[in-house]
Amino acid sequence: MHEYLTQAIILDREPQGELDARVTFWSRKFGKMRGRATSLRKITSKLSAHLEPGMLSEVRLVENKNIQVVDALKLRRLAVSYADLPRLARLLEHSEPDEELWQAIAAEKWSWSAVLGALGWHPQEAACVLCGRRPEAFSVASQEFFCELCASKLPADTLIYIHNAAV
Repeated sequence: MHEYLTQAIILDREPQGELDARVTFWSRKFGKMRGRATSLRKITSKLSAHLEPGMLSEVRLVENKNIQVVDALKLRRLAVSYADLPRLARLLEHSEPDEELWQAIAAEKWSWSAVLGALGWHPQEAACVLCGRRPEAFSVASQEFFCELCASKLPADTLIYIHNAAV
C-alpha cells in the first residue's frame, strides 16, 4: 500500500454506485489519474466541494489495488471554463507528468495557446490545414489547426478556439 500527496487539477467526476464517485484529475507529480472517492455524493461529504471539476486541489491518495482519494483541500478555482475541461482531459495522457504543461494549465491567466504549445502543437507556428491561413481553432479529434472560415464547417464541440474567439 502506497500513499501519495500531490497537487491536482480536477478534470471530471462521475457517479459510481449510489454514493461514490470516480474522479479524473491531472496531478503535478503523476500526470492524469483516476481515483475512487468513497461517499463523495453524500450530502454531508466533506470532500465534495474540494473535488469539483475545475478546482486546483491538494489531494492525498492511497494506492492498493486501485487508487482511493482519501483527503483533499481545494486551493483555488482555475480560470479554465467548465466546457473546456473535457477537451483538456482528452488531450492529456495517463501517468505522464509534465512541469511545463502544469504551469500552462495552472496559470492565473488561462490560454489554450499556451497549453497547446506545451503539448507540442505551437499555434503561432501553424497554419490552417485546408487553406494555409492563420489558425483560430484546433480539432481535438484530428489534431489539426483550422482558420475561422474552415472551422465554421466543423462541429463546434470538437474544436478548441485558441485565440479566445467566440464559439
